[in-house]
Amino acid sequence: MTGPSTLPPRLPPLAMGSMSPEGATTVVPVNKPELDFSDKKVLCSAMCQCQSQPNIGVDGRSLKQECVSGRLKALDAGLKHRSHYKPEVTYDMTKLPPEPFMDKEVATKNRNLFPTWTQKIWPQDTSRPVPYKPGRGYTRRPDIVIVKDPLKPPTQDNIKQVVEMKFPDDPYRPGQREDYIRIAGDRTKMVPLELKDCDCNQAEPEKSKIPVEQLGTAAAILGLIYAVVRKQPPPLGVPAF
Repeated sequence: MTGPSTLPPRLPPLAMGSMSPEGATTVVPVNKPELDFSDKKVLCSAMCQCQSQPNIGVDGRSLKQECVSGRLKALDAGLKHRSHYKPEVTYDMTKLPPEPFMDKEVATKNRNLFPTWTQKIWPQDTSRPVPYKPGRGYTRRPDIVIVKDPLKPPTQDNIKQVVEMKFPDDPYRPGQREDYIRIAGDRTKMVPLELKDCDCNQAEPEKSKIPVEQLGTAAAILGLIYAVVRKQPPPLGVPAF
């Protein structure tokens, strides 16, 4: 049972092998989790665009991660918070499984958390075992949560994958990877996506010649992805937004 000042236990480390009779470690190959082609296409599109055209902070710094988050938030808002890609959802790590903070009226929308929310919102739920203390890992906010059903909130039973998008010189913070696995509920559902995993120099394929009337809803969604994530006109035959 969770104590008064502790978080639910983290998952044990992943076993990498066993001891052979001679005492040497036998490495057991582990399949690296991968993104579906369509998911990787969307996320890499945003990542590549933000690598070359990042947001710029007031101090002149390149805010690449904020750029990616902003584009995917715009995509989610454009789809009336029914996108499969949920950026920067804050999870309550004192719950088992971790619970997302979602809007009170729109279950699929991220809750807007103001600067002092831990003093206002956190204490309202008496089921939490601990008072909030900064820097203890009581909350986590993955870069992207891909949901199975976009009409439902990103709770663990609806999580397809948790994606941590890493630009160069952006290391994991202590406990970050393990906590994202706890959010996903399965090690195979936590997928790191680095810039080197995206072929940002690859030219776009020949523009589609498929008539838009044959594409239906898929065309509308694809058009919105191009308009919001890539910030450029969609391919021929796909409606612009």
